Amino acid sequence: MRMEAIWDQPFVDFGADALYPLQRRTMRRVDGDCGQELKRLVRQFVPRHPGVYGMLDAAGQLIYVGKSKALRNRLVSYFLPNNEEDKSGRIVQSTTAIVWEEQPSEFAALLREQFLIRTFQPRFNVQGMPRRQLPIYICIGRPPAEQFYTTRRFDEKASVCIGPLTGASRAARAVEVLNRLYRLRDCNSSQSCAFADQMQLFDLELRPGCIRLEIDSCLGPCVSACSRTQYQQQVERAKQFLTACDPWGVQQAEAKVRQAAEQLHFEQASILREDFLAVRWLHRRLCDLERARKKFTFLYEVDPGREPYAAPRSPVLWYLIRHGCVEACVKRPGTATERRSLGRSLQQWLAGSANLPVPCLHRPETLPLVSSWFRNRPTELRHTFSPGQMPRPAARSAG
Repeated sequence: MRMEAIWDQPFVDFGADALYPLQRRTMRRVDGDCGQELKRLVRQFVPRHPGVYGMLDAAGQLIYVGKSKALRNRLVSYFLPNNEEDKSGRIVQSTTAIVWEEQPSEFAALLREQFLIRTFQPRFNVQGMPRRQLPIYICIGRPPAEQFYTTRRFDEKASVCIGPLTGASRAARAVEVLNRLYRLRDCNSSQSCAFADQMQLFDLELRPGCIRLEIDSCLGPCVSACSRTQYQQQVERAKQFLTACDPWGVQQAEAKVRQAAEQLHFEQASILREDFLAVRWLHRRLCDLERARKKFTFLYEVDPGREPYAAPRSPVLWYLIRHGCVEACVKRPGTATERRSLGRSLQQWLAGSANLPVPCLHRPETLPLVSSWFRNRPTELRHTFSPGQMPRPAARSAG
């Protein structure tokens, strides 16, 4: 469904939550004629618990989605005085109703928010977000002479597509630098390619579309300056940067800074340093994702009792994470019988069979979220385990 089509439809409901294994939580709503009335209703009815929220405009369209570990606190902050020029103020000026849905934990709210934004594409989440905060994917693709590039959506045609990440400006700069370092083209698809080992029907004079071949920052596939094999070797090397945490690109960017400084080209060194920082930033993010893909296959127990704002008797949930991606969520078993039954299903899940009491999902977009979650909260890794190391049943089962 196109984004415009989604915006044109009045909002009805957030829809099912495939990562909540119990009875669906009810979405609540308040309507107000002005900001002050909405603020009063928020204070009166919205709980101070984790959850997601949405803003609706006069046409009933969902214009913004957010999450919070304390819903009331977050929503009240939208009504601070003198914030008319801020994004929150602009959202409130367009809002006539607020909807919310409680979640058992901050982690659950993060996952739900990500799903809702991807599903509904609310106007202020997309258009009103600063460029640096917009999600972006880093890709290698666009044959016959592949290159690094960025895109706002997952590109199924790319040879490699990593993301989503946040930091569009730094990502764009890093991609520009990486194409130079790996000597890959950065021209658009209208520029034809003719490899040296490619038969030509006519003997035409080929002209480069830029000066990068002349300054030795591109292999020049547009003018038959390299063979297809030579170019593909560089593409494969570039893929190692994206998928295998290969540091070569970072090392080369840093070496260029040192070289310029040693030659007393300080202005150039300053520019090259910004190039290096962008490439290093991207490399670190990619290494985080690679670490998650390699090491993050486990169950993650999220106990709302560890959170200050969780609702009473919120369920303890186990998130099934494979290669850093959330695939399913189950309630912690409350009895030894439940534990044995679930244990068998989890062993089958680990072996690659989706024989679970809940849907098994394919959500590659959760990889950066999971990676960031554990990077910022490393102590949470203490609450992860394999199916063979399941914790003993609790004295009581929250539900």
